[in-house]
Amino acid sequence: MMDMTTALDIGREALLTTLVIAGPILGIGILVGLSIALLQTLTQIQDQTFSIVPKIVAMFGAAIFFVPWLANRLVEYAQEMFAGGFGGT
Repeated sequence: MMDMTTALDIGREALLTTLVIAGPILGIGILVGLSIALLQTLTQIQDQTFSIVPKIVAMFGAAIFFVPWLANRLVEYAQEMFAGGFGGT
């Protein structure tokens, strides 16, 4: 049976791993979004597709670029989970 400390350690590691995995892709989305917003402000173009499509393309490209690193992080997390390394039982 799992005690409260182990459960909290597993939950904390799951959240941290999620943030680390999602961080680069979301960061690219934020940078592209800010760039597009600045461009829209300067040119006064207010088209919704002009802001959404570049973000989708950039985030998709970032996801493809970061796949080896993301997969490595997920495999490390899974190995640690199966080994019982988070709070250890």
